[in-house]
Amino acid sequence: MSEVVTGDAVVVEVRVAQMPSRALALIIDMAVQMTVLIATYVALEAFFLVTDTALFAAVSIVLLVLVIVGYPVIFETASRGRSLGKLALGLRVVSDDGSPERFRQALFRGLAGLVEFWMFSGAPALISSLVSQRGKRLGDIFAGTIVISERGPRSDGHLIMMPPPLAAWAATLELSQLPEEVATAARQYVSRWHDLSPQIQHEVGMRIAAQVAAFVSPAAPSGVPPHAYLSAVLAERRRRDQVRLAQRNGMAPPVPPGAFAPPGAFPQPGAYQAAPQPGYQAPYRPATPPAQPYQPYQPHPQAGQPYQPQAPSVPESPPQATPGGFAPPQ
Repeated sequence: MSEVVTGDAVVVEVRVAQMPSRALALIIDMAVQMTVLIATYVALEAFFLVTDTALFAAVSIVLLVLVIVGYPVIFETASRGRSLGKLALGLRVVSDDGSPERFRQALFRGLAGLVEFWMFSGAPALISSLVSQRGKRLGDIFAGTIVISERGPRSDGHLIMMPPPLAAWAATLELSQLPEEVATAARQYVSRWHDLSPQIQHEVGMRIAAQVAAFVSPAAPSGVPPHAYLSAVLAERRRRDQVRLAQRNGMAPPVPPGAFAPPGAFPQPGAYQAAPQPGYQAPYRPATPPAQPYQPYQPHPQAGQPYQPQAPSVPESPPQATPGGFAPPQ
């Protein structure tokens, strides 16, 4: 694996093509080129019978350049970095920043290949590939390209399976509003999650999870990683599609979610716990004083005396409630 810094300053990990696969792709390409050259020269033999030697030599040189140099340039430009040999082995030529190969880069690689492979039998390319950390030959160094492998070993972690701790929560999801393009982006992220650096895993996962959460309810439990949340949503969506298809065809329903989840891919049940919700607290109400027993009327001791104004008494205010609904101790 090697890191590629894109134009947006994002680090992406790519799988650099190994020497045996590149050599086999080169053998396939050279075999195709030799076949075309032989067929072309056989056709020129008949043409040579009716023309002169100078014209035959000129046509031969033009065809030789077209086959040796034009073949890789045309194929890699038209197919975004893949010749017939690279296409057969799952290889691709990309720029150092991960962008597709351009015509200028393909032309540099084709001209350098004429010197490396046809004039010196591949010795400069072999030495340069062994010295370079990314296995670059001279043509890659001049053109600013790198050959990557698009066929990596597939592991069970790339399969979109239901995390067992989220199976019960996923069964309650409302997925009818989830757009197909958002689901496709989430599926691509989950399938390539293991090939990304930890920082890219978190940043891209949070962004895609936020997009999915805008169309899916209820919200995920607290503490669920983005890749686990997206895996649960996609696995439940696929399960419901399978259930509808089975009911339409009169077949047995599929297995419940999480039955084939790979061991060790996700934490064990109980790892994701919902955030505790604060209990209901009744608002503060002052206690009602008990009713006093009936007392016969007694005249006030100061009855008949002149009125003396008194300062108004301030009623005692109830204690203020603290945030969260809890009253302070009396």
